[in-house]
Amino acid sequence: MIAEVGEQVTDAELVARYRRNPDLFTTVHDRYYRDIYLYVAGRLDAQIAEDITAETFLLAFDKRDRFDPERGGLRPWLFGFATNLIARHRRKEKRHYRALARLGPEPVVEGHENQVVDSVAAQRMQPHLAKALAALSGGERDVLLLVALGQLSYDEVAQALGIAAGTVGSRLSRARVKIHALIDKETAHG
Repeated sequence: MIAEVGEQVTDAELVARYRRNPDLFTTVHDRYYRDIYLYVAGRLDAQIAEDITAETFLLAFDKRDRFDPERGGLRPWLFGFATNLIARHRRKEKRHYRALARLGPEPVVEGHENQVVDSVAAQRMQPHLAKALAALSGGERDVLLLVALGQLSYDEVAQALGIAAGTVGSRLSRARVKIHALIDKETAHG
């Protein structure tokens, strides 16, 4: 949404406007849909990502009167909804990571000249990474993936999850240590 003089409307101004005119909530959707979708798609498959992203905006619309710009921005508020919805799928997510870990790397097709070395290395690391992600606690996985996939700052992650920024830092630190240790262990023995 653009102001009359051509300047970008802030989240707080946007909230004030869509509270008076709920049809303006489409601007929130247009502004943040891609960020939320990419975050959810990075954690779950594309079909579920579409559903969860849509549900995120439906919940946000339903609770639009509860948004408090004093507590943070719209973006982390929306990421909080998305993360909570993903939590409902946590068991499925964990089973998904475990299944990927059991699959192992796909065999490299001989003579395929267009295959990039980085792609092959990533394929070989996928089961190790999936197993390591499955081993993290839910809180550690949420923080790690909000930072890595959502590209949220520590403060935005804290707002999204309703935790202190220091807790974000400690969870992220623990997650990194666990991921490195598990991947090192897997690659040494795998």
